[in-house]
Amino acid sequence: MHRVAAVVVPPVLSFDISIPSMVFNSVPHYDVRVCTARPGPLPTVGGPDVVVADGLDAMDGADTVLAVGSGGEQAPPEVLDALRKAAAGGARIASLCTGAFVLAQAGLLDGRRATTHWGLADDLATRFPSIEVRPDVLFVEDGGIFTSAGAAAAIDLCLHLVRLDYGAAVANAAARLAVVAPVRPGGQSQFIETPLPPERGTSLAPTRAWALEHLDRPLTLADLAGHAKISVRTLTRSFHAETGLSPLQWLLHRRVDRARELLETTELPMDQVAGKSGLGSADSLRKHLSNRVGLTPTAYRASFSQRG
Repeated sequence: MHRVAAVVVPPVLSFDISIPSMVFNSVPHYDVRVCTARPGPLPTVGGPDVVVADGLDAMDGADTVLAVGSGGEQAPPEVLDALRKAAAGGARIASLCTGAFVLAQAGLLDGRRATTHWGLADDLATRFPSIEVRPDVLFVEDGGIFTSAGAAAAIDLCLHLVRLDYGAAVANAAARLAVVAPVRPGGQSQFIETPLPPERGTSLAPTRAWALEHLDRPLTLADLAGHAKISVRTLTRSFHAETGLSPLQWLLHRRVDRARELLETTELPMDQVAGKSGLGSADSLRKHLSNRVGLTPTAYRASFSQRG
């Protein structure tokens, strides 16, 4: 029996606390215990209190120890000592979301690559300059220590650990029970690629809608300006004011989105996916999709296909 201890460090989301039990308890080979420095009712961020009955002695002899939560705040010294002891004893160490800060405070990430929720990645890098922070991936393994990005990426990491322990078939069965995608590769983007700002105006909304209907065409700035019946200069200024992007940047985002939809829902060859999304060639599709989500078109289709 593989023993998993998830040590919870407030502030923490109740969802994050549930992830280890949801994933590992779906596999008969695991015994999961959730623990904290001060057992009892534990407040969560934006949710109900959660009762954690076990103290840190639940980490003794655990095969895998997960640090869950902290929100980047300082963890209790007894938690850090327990993590150091577990690591020295040969336990596999991992963190979910902001739990990376706990591992960093314990010194377990010094000189290693790590990740956390993209919104706190800069803070982690600033506070712990010895860590090579990877803000653009789902999870990272370095020297037997694993760190994940937020929420869904924490599920991906737990499924990855199941796959390491018991193989892809068991991990995929656990994914089906959790109603999530099969194991996604850790190097995949957190899908926060330049986050699209909310559209702040509607004067060019008809032109954007028209462009979406004609993504397979080689649209130019002149084409967009002609549809909007304004100059290219005015188009560029207004487009950026309303979307936060230049017209061509916006078009590229939309074309990659269309390509992703076609890869997920059709069996079209790559050159046809590229053509229908306006990306031109299979090579161009591969380049832009890899830059955007960290996967080749073939790997993306294999991971996210909705056919059947």
